[in-house]
Amino acid sequence: MLTVRVVKIGGNELDRPEWVAECARALRRAGPVVVVHGGGHAVSTWSRRLGLPVEKRDGMRVTTPEIAEIVEMVLGGPINRLLVSALRAAGLDAIGLSGVDGGLLTAQPIASPELGEVGEIVAVRGSLLQSLLLAGLTPVIAPVAPSLTIPIRPLNVNADQAAAAIAAALGAEELLFVSDVPGFTVDGVAQPTLASAEIEPMIETGVATGGMAAKLRAAGHALQAGARAVRIGDLDMFEHATAGTRLLTAPPAVQPA
Repeated sequence: MLTVRVVKIGGNELDRPEWVAECARALRRAGPVVVVHGGGHAVSTWSRRLGLPVEKRDGMRVTTPEIAEIVEMVLGGPINRLLVSALRAAGLDAIGLSGVDGGLLTAQPIASPELGEVGEIVAVRGSLLQSLLLAGLTPVIAPVAPSLTIPIRPLNVNADQAAAAIAAALGAEELLFVSDVPGFTVDGVAQPTLASAEIEPMIETGVATGGMAAKLRAAGHALQAGARAVRIGDLDMFEHATAGTRLLTAPPAVQPA
């Protein structure tokens, strides 16, 4: 089995061609890699154009049937192609997929009905990803997935959670959540490490909110489920092993005075 990294690319940065190109060049040096992308900014833009509401709860998009169609169209279409094109221009043999393709991802409706057509991953066809990687391809995955209950209607899946599930299924050497933010910050200071046990207290006290709260929860789940290491940060993580915020399964040991 290949040693692989899973890289989740934040959706807000995908509107910046220079950042996308720089990210693609950095990924070329990352070894075998599976890319999972968001695209929330583009989904919100299209929703507003069509007169549909944009609402999020705890970092998760409220997804009506109409919004679900936009998510599938935007993430599986222009956003996915944008990244595939950038990676190919940088020298990687990228292939675009959604969670529907080849039964790559399977989801079940999330246990929060107020979120609408949102799912959580229950199965990943890791063998398909391994086959693509062994063939020298770089999978680029849009986070929509068929539902266990209604397979013909894909569910909107949080990209952070999709990346975490894929990293766990592959036993990834590392899961990187990449954006233009240097890491998880407290009072404006990026934290070099964060223990999994600290995630929920950080969310409950309002230190981590919105998208960062969802990202931290996904990171914690990835560690628990089989990913070997998780970091949150910017493009410096590709160059420096200590860049970003590293998630730990246990608090760092206190050194004696």
